[in-house]
Amino acid sequence: MRYVSTRGQSPAIGFEDVLLSGPAPDGGLYVPETWPLFDATAVKPAASYAELTASIVAAFAEAPAWRGAIERHAHAAYARFDDPRVAPLRELGPRRWLLELFHGPTLAFKDFALQLLAPLMSEALERRRSRATVVAATSGDTGAAAVAALANQPNIDLVVLHPKGRISDVQRRQMTTTTARNLRNVAIEGTFDDAQALVKQLFADQAFARAHRLAAINSINWVRIAAQAAYYIAACRTLDRPRLTFSVPTGNFGDVFAGYVAKQLGAPIERLIVATNVNDILARAIATGVYARGQVHATMSPAMDIQVASNFERMLFESHGRDPAAVRALMAAFAARGTLTIAPDALTSLRRTFVSDRVDEQETAATIRRVHEELKLLIDPHTAVAMAAAGRVAPDGDVVVLATAHPAKFPEAVEAATGAKPVLPERLRAIVTAPERFDTLPN
Repeated sequence: MRYVSTRGQSPAIGFEDVLLSGPAPDGGLYVPETWPLFDATAVKPAASYAELTASIVAAFAEAPAWRGAIERHAHAAYARFDDPRVAPLRELGPRRWLLELFHGPTLAFKDFALQLLAPLMSEALERRRSRATVVAATSGDTGAAAVAALANQPNIDLVVLHPKGRISDVQRRQMTTTTARNLRNVAIEGTFDDAQALVKQLFADQAFARAHRLAAINSINWVRIAAQAAYYIAACRTLDRPRLTFSVPTGNFGDVFAGYVAKQLGAPIERLIVATNVNDILARAIATGVYARGQVHATMSPAMDIQVASNFERMLFESHGRDPAAVRALMAAFAARGTLTIAPDALTSLRRTFVSDRVDEQETAATIRRVHEELKLLIDPHTAVAMAAAGRVAPDGDVVVLATAHPAKFPEAVEAATGAKPVLPERLRAIVTAPERFDTLPN
C-alpha cells in the first residue's frame, strides 16, 4: 500500500512513513493510492472489536510486515475500555440508535484511534532506532486522548497546543495534570484554527520538521482515520441493515471522513450527516458549494468550534475525481481569499453521500433537555448537535447517532440544560484537584 498527497507534488510513501508523518511536504494530506480490497465477510461474525479493527488497519498496511504488531496493539488498546463491547449501540427508539464512543480512557471517540496509533508509532520509531516530536493542535478531546496515549511512551515527545479558555475545564485538566516527563502543554491565546495553523506552519518548514523529527497525531494522520472507520463497520455488522445513515458531530471532518472510508470498504452506509454547530463552514459548503472561512464562535460544543476543517481536503480530492491539480487550485484559492468553490460535478458527487445541517445553541440545549426528559439519558452537547440534525435531516430510515463524548466532560452545559450534573467516572476524579502544568503563549 502506497500513499500519495492530495496535492500531487510529493513522492508516494509507504505505511510506516505515513504512520510517522504529518502533512505531505507539498502541504497536502496523504491518502491511499488505491482503495484496498476489504472483505468484511472474511472477519468471523464473533470477532472482537479489536480483531475487526486490526483487520481494517492491516488492509492499509504492507502485509505481513505490520499485521502482527497491529493485532497485538489493537488487543491491548481496546482492553483499556470500560465496556467490553468497546463501541456499544444503545437503542433510542424505532430505527434510532446511539453509538457510544466514550468508554475509552479519556471518555471521547479520539481514544479509538490514539490508543492504537501511539504504540504503533513507538514501535516504528524503535525499528528505526529513532525518536520523534509529536506536535498536536486540539479543540479539546484530541489533546486529552494524545496525552493519555503517549504519556511515557519511549521514543516520543509530545507538545499539545490548545486554545486558551475555549475548551471545558475537564478537557483542559485531562491534559495539564499529567506528570509524564515527555509531555508539554501550551495554551494559545486564540482559537483552535490559530493553533492548527501554527502546527501546519511547523510542518511546512521542512528543514525544521526534519531537524526535530516532527510527527502528527491529529486526524491529518491517515492511520487515525483508518482506525476510526472500524466503529462504523462494527455498527453495520451489529445492526445488519441493508442501508444505514450516520449522524456525526463534525468539526475537523476527520470522524465523518472515517465514515466515508468505511463506505469505500463496503459498509452499507447510505448517507453521512455532517452535523455542525453555529461554526457552520461545512454545512454551508455542502449546501451551497462554497467553502468560505468565517469567524469562530465559542459554543457549548467546543470540539466543533472550527472554521478550517483540515480533512475536508481529502474529500475535495475524492469528489474531484482524485485530481491533485484541482485540489492545488482550490487550496491556493482558499489560502489567498479564505474561500473556494467546489466544481458542480464534484458537489454532486459529494452530495451522494453527505448531507449537512446546522444546529444553534438554543436547539442544542433543548435537545439535551428533551433526551433527558424522554429517555432519562444524559448526552453531551456534541452528541446533541448530531441528534438534532438527525431528527431534521433524516426523520425516516435507520439512523445511528454518534455519541462522541461522555456528558461528564461538559458538566456545566449539561447541568444548565437538564438540572442534572453528570458524574465524572471514578478514574478521572483526581484531575479535579491535581496541580496543572502548562505554558501560555500569544498566537
